[in-house]
Amino acid sequence: MPLCVGVAFKRVAKSYWFDPGDLVLTEGQRVVVETTRGLEIGSVKIGPHQVPAEEMQAPLKRVLRTSTEADHKQERQNRERAKQALAICQERVTHHQLPMKLLQAEYCFDGSQVTVYFASESRVDFRDLVRDVAAQLRCKVQLHQVGARDQAKMIGGVGPCGLTLCCASFLTEFAPISMKMAKDQSLFLNPVKFSGVCGKLMCCLRYEHETYVDAKKRLPQIGEIVMSPEGQAKVIDLNLLKETALIQLLESKAELEFPASELRIEKTTKCTDCRGCSVNTLKEDEEEAVRPDADTRAGAQDIAAERARELLSENNDVENSVENDVDEESNP
Repeated sequence: MPLCVGVAFKRVAKSYWFDPGDLVLTEGQRVVVETTRGLEIGSVKIGPHQVPAEEMQAPLKRVLRTSTEADHKQERQNRERAKQALAICQERVTHHQLPMKLLQAEYCFDGSQVTVYFASESRVDFRDLVRDVAAQLRCKVQLHQVGARDQAKMIGGVGPCGLTLCCASFLTEFAPISMKMAKDQSLFLNPVKFSGVCGKLMCCLRYEHETYVDAKKRLPQIGEIVMSPEGQAKVIDLNLLKETALIQLLESKAELEFPASELRIEKTTKCTDCRGCSVNTLKEDEEEAVRPDADTRAGAQDIAAERARELLSENNDVENSVENDVDEESNP
């Protein structure tokens, strides 16, 4: 396995593997590396260690050198140039009346290319815009459209919890979030309450999801009949974090709370208000209920055959009756 270091190009961003060569690097050092866009300056986020070949992006690029004061000066100049490029691009966007919200601009280390990030609710034809901006900046211009989550990550802000947005603080990648995660955590299924400033489901729904899923496997389901230290009872609510169940005694109707370890499942009910029933199980039960057995099929076949014989007999009687009527008319 080759020796690699993880380098990130922003404060909160994904790290990429690079070959350190003969350099001795430590976490936090600033380095100049070779990328597909040219030279870039970044920070070592992961110290040197051996990495499996399947985890690397081929081909593995090299770390050219540790950064110098001249490199840092060039980086500061690029940031100032990026602000000017963003202003020029915004002026041309207004001129062309394009439905774009410009977010950020950044130059590559050698200043040969500028990338402008923007948000839009639809696809935008920005070919004329690129030509105009490139003519003024005299360098290669790329426009990159980002989604709502990346927009919030670039701008930053404060979430409903009162803390800085997770995506702007420590999240380097966005994982899929679904309403099923809220359901597994017994939260009210109201997307408005779980939406972040980006308008998408909040990333923090994933943080404790696995804990709730594991706890549910050890707890009885709501609606099940269990044997408790006080007698038979029905589970009416669960506390997944404490791993306790609120039960209602069948005889006295008293409501008590017990740890799941003190309860023993007696039988499972499949009532309409039981959230433990699975849709697939109910479908299988329904199919099994309507599926005819061999005796039923044989009986249906006998009934059909008998009915066919009756219809054939009735047709024969009608034909004989018609023949008799014709004979009577021909022989008055």
